[in-house]
Amino acid sequence: MNDTPNLLKKLMEYGESDYYPFHMPGHKRQYHGSFAIDFPNPFSIDITEIYGFDNLHHPEGILKESMEWASRVYGSCRTYYLVNGSSSGILSAISGTVSRGGTILMSRNCHKSAFHGVFLNQLRAEYIYPQIIPEFGIQGGLLPEKIEEMLMSHREIQAVFLVSPTYDGIVSDIRAIAEVVHKFRLPLIVDEAHGAHFSFGREGGFPVSALELGADVVIQSLHKTLPSFTQTAVMHVKEGYVDMGRLDRYVHMYQTSSPSYVLMAGIEGCIRYMAEEGLEQMELFSHKIGEVRKVLSGMKHLRLLTDQEKGMNGIYDMDLSKIIISTRGTGKSGAWLDDRLRKDYHLEMEMCGSDYVTAITTLADTQEGLERLCKALLHIDSGLSAEEGCEDENHLYQGLERKPECRLSIAQAMDEPRRRIAIPDGEGMISAEFVYVYPPGIPIVVPGEVLKKESIDLIMKYKELGLAVQGMEDEESRELFVVDEAGINVR
Repeated sequence: MNDTPNLLKKLMEYGESDYYPFHMPGHKRQYHGSFAIDFPNPFSIDITEIYGFDNLHHPEGILKESMEWASRVYGSCRTYYLVNGSSSGILSAISGTVSRGGTILMSRNCHKSAFHGVFLNQLRAEYIYPQIIPEFGIQGGLLPEKIEEMLMSHREIQAVFLVSPTYDGIVSDIRAIAEVVHKFRLPLIVDEAHGAHFSFGREGGFPVSALELGADVVIQSLHKTLPSFTQTAVMHVKEGYVDMGRLDRYVHMYQTSSPSYVLMAGIEGCIRYMAEEGLEQMELFSHKIGEVRKVLSGMKHLRLLTDQEKGMNGIYDMDLSKIIISTRGTGKSGAWLDDRLRKDYHLEMEMCGSDYVTAITTLADTQEGLERLCKALLHIDSGLSAEEGCEDENHLYQGLERKPECRLSIAQAMDEPRRRIAIPDGEGMISAEFVYVYPPGIPIVVPGEVLKKESIDLIMKYKELGLAVQGMEDEESRELFVVDEAGINVR
């Protein structure tokens, strides 16, 4: 039985190695840290809904008190503990604010779970597109005036859903957007999964949470940027534009009927730590990140995304704890840099794009880890030259600016007869599947959209660069299901 897979053993071996995590979860495996010092062996507290410990799906005791306390900490009307991650909050928010078959306005760079919410409720999606930061080829912010234009021309829209901050830490002008959305008497839902630390980071100069800026539903992944277990999240709700009863009903549908008390205790413990000692730690963390950025500003060829971009391309604010390093102009890809950092320096990044890598830093990062990142990037940078590439290569994210031709809703396209084709042969056909690079899980193609040459070229380029192109049933990502339009006609 020596060939039997042993995940626990593999995890323990990795945990004992010198690989350093510049990825989520935000606790960075620092279980000796003060935020985890009182947390016991998880087996000793892993229970079910026994007497005295309440029921998450009908809270009347300790869980009700805990979530009401959390609501006071955040300043919401209601705060939900989510043990199925932010995805369950996103699904609940969409289902709870838009009637079945209705229309939602959503930013095109939403996480795949938002598109799943559209599918499950058979919604029609209208899209607002983020601006592009040309020098880096990554997404910028969303413009309030563009959202107002969409709401003026699509009066059937019932809710607005957007992402801020983005995976790369770009923050849109949520206050202005909320004012626009509320003029139309609609709820604004903000996926703030990557901004859970905002609520505790004001003194450290971090962006303000969407909850304080007028958003009606805000979903945060504690595990992404705070010291909490993977899969833990919270959803905050403000009264006024949201049917609280309807939303509550869906929260209990999308969460497991056997919620983990370990995870719920982790959520509560994380919030308590952040509301107390964590506030000071966020200020110290801010200073550490400032030093990291100062050191990395010395790179000659690799480029660091800085707050000099604020005020341009829809960028209202930036989360500087996200370290974005561009390889543009070096002739190297993001996958190349990601691989170098992993193999040569034992540093694991959160993700890589076509020509950049993203490192997530949190208050749990050690000084040693941050110094290792700086030394590695400076060393790699010293071995590069500008003559190897050109500034205009690989403008791949420009694809986000195009408006897709949509012939069917997501639900229709996924339920119609379909057939499988090689991706390069799909031009002009209607996709029956999602195609995205994961992470971050933002669709290049959505079911119901016509496959254009630009989309196909983008997919093939991502594959060539070694990025994780996913979403299709074909695990090799060579073939894609398209709608069998002849089958539609027969019916």
